[in-house]
Amino acid sequence: MYIHVVQNGETLVALANHYKMTILQIVAANGLSVSDTLAIGQALVIPQANPLANHHLISRPSKEVNAYLINLGSAGQSMTELVGNDLTYLSPFSYKVNRDGSLKGLNDFQVLNIARSKKVSPLMSIANIDDKGFNSEIAHVILTNASVQEIFVNNLLSVLTTKGYRGLNIDFEYVPSEDGERYNHFLLRLVKRLHPQGYSVSSALAPKLSSTQKGLLYKAHDYSIHGQLLDFVILMTYEWGWAGGPPMAIAPLNMVRRVLDYAITVIPKHKIMLGIALYARDWTLPFVEGAPFARTFSPQYAIQLAARYNAPIQYDLLSQSSFFRYTDELGRRHEVWFEDARSIQAKFTLVKDYNLRGISYWVLPTAFPQVWFVQEDNFNVIKLG
Repeated sequence: MYIHVVQNGETLVALANHYKMTILQIVAANGLSVSDTLAIGQALVIPQANPLANHHLISRPSKEVNAYLINLGSAGQSMTELVGNDLTYLSPFSYKVNRDGSLKGLNDFQVLNIARSKKVSPLMSIANIDDKGFNSEIAHVILTNASVQEIFVNNLLSVLTTKGYRGLNIDFEYVPSEDGERYNHFLLRLVKRLHPQGYSVSSALAPKLSSTQKGLLYKAHDYSIHGQLLDFVILMTYEWGWAGGPPMAIAPLNMVRRVLDYAITVIPKHKIMLGIALYARDWTLPFVEGAPFARTFSPQYAIQLAARYNAPIQYDLLSQSSFFRYTDELGRRHEVWFEDARSIQAKFTLVKDYNLRGISYWVLPTAFPQVWFVQEDNFNVIKLG
């Protein structure tokens, strides 16, 4: 595989001739159509352009790959069928815990069947979410009320058993800081209940830079304890460029590296899954605090926008992320940051450099075909059977 950055005037025909392959090969690897206009600065995956990229000649490390899935309907089912061979785990997102310990379930039957047909091990994702998002008070009730907690754990075991999940992934966010130690004890309780039944227990962790990092998102996530107790953790190394903040890279590599530099001091490397974002953001300029949130869409749509407005795509070397600016039909200026083959390759290189357990994508389904070609070029996917 080779990553080609489109220059002014280049066409699919010219690139196919240059790399001695068909247009259809390039189109398939990049989710394009033969009639698409290329954007200046667009990163294209050129499959097998390098003769040394023969998978029989290159030793690729074996890694675990998880993906969270938010659409369990036809789109999510099609995506699971399409990329199942590239996954170790699939985590339908998400079962929700109520204040009384009961669960709000998912219509996950079809997705789970497809996943298992692809030898993908499903993980049950559980979160402290209500209709407005992550809820600190729900986490507080679960962690402080012993009887409610017992009901909750029994309900988790019931779903794990009846649905055939392989393990539990707990995503408690915005946990009150005073409940941090209770969260640690709750994780120990989960491990003691679930491990004897053959289930793994993992967690999703906020991207901390130190043990003393302040803020509701971070403080109750004790990296050291999670690393000791759990089978693995997923570092949510994205959302620096969040929809309600100023425009910037969603997952800047320099910040991701800082999180890893701290994490590996307290969590064994073989327990760390690096979170990778599979989306783009479009901010209206100038950014105003409290203005409508930035739009979120697929990297594929970001490239289509750049081509539509003839906006050159640039690549920021510090964050290892792509961006461009354009002016819409109403005269409003925009700034778009997104992941492409280059930024994904940079993160995969981190996984290899730090010798981590693997990667975890947020979130499927998405239009980003490049990621699967780049992944295949870097890793063998572990299947657990």
